[in-house]
This record gives sequence, structure tokens and C-alpha cells, in this order.
Amino acid sequence: MQLTHELPEGHFFFRACAPGAVTVVDRELTASLLLAPDRIVEDWPVAMPGDFDVAAAEAIAALEPEVVLLGTGETQVFPSREALVALLRRRIGVEVMTNAAACRTYNLLAGEGRRVVAAIMLPSHHAPAAGA
Repeated sequence: MQLTHELPEGHFFFRACAPGAVTVVDRELTASLLLAPDRIVEDWPVAMPGDFDVAAAEAIAALEPEVVLLGTGETQVFPSREALVALLRRRIGVEVMTNAAACRTYNLLAGEGRRVVAAIMLPSHHAPAAGA
């Protein structure tokens, strides 16, 4: 018997966004992630804008989006130019915004059938304490 995961909206969507977590459909996630309408990439290794590099951009590009909503936490922080250019050279649009704005915008665009990826940065639970 083959089982498939039927999503209530026909695609993955954000149900909630809090400072250290997001809820995708009915599951709370506390680590950075990539969300496309048809898949979730959990434990994306980008916890803050300074971590966003060309390798992180390539992981997003592999999902073949037309636009990326880059959620940088509770405040909008622009990452390195080189990482953004890696997406723009592939003709992938990039919007940098807070996580809450990225989640809301993702839901709208995914609901319209757009090929969108939300890249949500959440603080790492395993970061060493200051001075450690």
C-alpha cells in the first residue's frame, strides 16, 4: 500500500512564525530550513545572515525557484553580495526580509502556484555561549 502525504492547501505552508521557530503545516521546526511548495529541506546550515554564502545559495538554486524569500530572523539583514549574486546570475529573484514577512509572502506566492522558496534562518541551538 502506497501512502502519500496530502497537504490541506495542496502545498507546504507556514501556519505560524515565532522568533525561534516556525510551524510548517502542523509541525514546529526550530532549525533553519528551506521550504518549497513540494518539499522541506530541514537543518539548512545557515543560522544567521553571516553564514549565508555561495554554497548556501547553491542549495537554494538546486530547488529551481523563480524567487527566493530570504528570511534573516527578526530583523532584515542583507547577507554578502557574492552569495546573492550567485542566485541572481541564475535569474532567480531574491527578496531579503524578516522571517515573519518571508513566511507571509511565501504563503501568498505558493497559494498562487508560484515556484517560490522560503529560506528561513533560525538561531542555532548549539551555538557556543559568548566567551566560550
